[in-house]
Amino acid sequence: MTKRIEENIDKIPIVNWLIRLVKKIKIPGLFGMSLYDVIEMYVIGIVKGALTSRAGGIAFSFFMALFPFLLFILTLIPYVPIDGFQADFLFMIKELLPPNTAESVDGVIKDIINNPYGELLSFGFIASIFLMANGVNAILGGFEYSYHVKEMRSVLKQYFISMGMAIILSLILVLTVAIIVYFQIGIQNLMAKGWLEDDVFWIEKGRFLFFVILIFVSVSFLYKYGTKQVKHHSFFTPGSILTTILTLLLFKLFAIYVLKFATYNELYGSIGTLLVLMLFVWLNSIILLLGFELNASISRIKRSHFK
Repeated sequence: MTKRIEENIDKIPIVNWLIRLVKKIKIPGLFGMSLYDVIEMYVIGIVKGALTSRAGGIAFSFFMALFPFLLFILTLIPYVPIDGFQADFLFMIKELLPPNTAESVDGVIKDIINNPYGELLSFGFIASIFLMANGVNAILGGFEYSYHVKEMRSVLKQYFISMGMAIILSLILVLTVAIIVYFQIGIQNLMAKGWLEDDVFWIEKGRFLFFVILIFVSVSFLYKYGTKQVKHHSFFTPGSILTTILTLLLFKLFAIYVLKFATYNELYGSIGTLLVLMLFVWLNSIILLLGFELNASISRIKRSHFK
């Protein structure tokens, strides 16, 4: 922050007191740097980093990768030998999508589940891996164009890393659904033995917990291996915590917005569903970048200490 801006802020009675207080708060592990230094670096990265433009690129590529990925997973579902996997995966999809959007593709989803198409499995696999890699590659590209990131990977290396990360993220999603299925079976067994009185309550809380873990682990994985320069010894970072909290808050607020205030269907008809979904992906992309910028700011402060 420039000296002139600091001098102008210092003239505001309450704000200057808050700034002096924040400057006194030292962050452990940042070599005596204060909370004010982190916030200052964070704001500079957001303002000078073209955040919304980068989020737009991520949203477009990720939106293009979403449907081929779902096609592959839904085609694979009939071959998964786990009872209840289909129902829980569909429930997970509805939880991840905004209200009134999952219903628009409900007929297609049921057709794929009830009628396994072997020929779609190979095509869906190739298309989903290719487009999902593009989606993850757009995320990593959005990370690398941060104001605080100066070192970049080569294009070819970045794409192969994106492909590997796309496969791992897909496995994390499938594994999470499988764990939820076995968790529900365990809760029902405890209910049958009389150890629990309300299995619905525990199943709902368990699903929410695993949903939070899915977001947290996926975001932490992207932040840890997303760029060459911004790396952390710990898998869990302040940025991943911030992103998880903001994502859960967005899910709640966006659901209220869609159900109470949005009129996309009245204006655009059935295409309004796609507009809602695209807006949702774009907002999540912004949140993802906000968390990364926090990690990048902390990383830059640490690098500046060793120069």
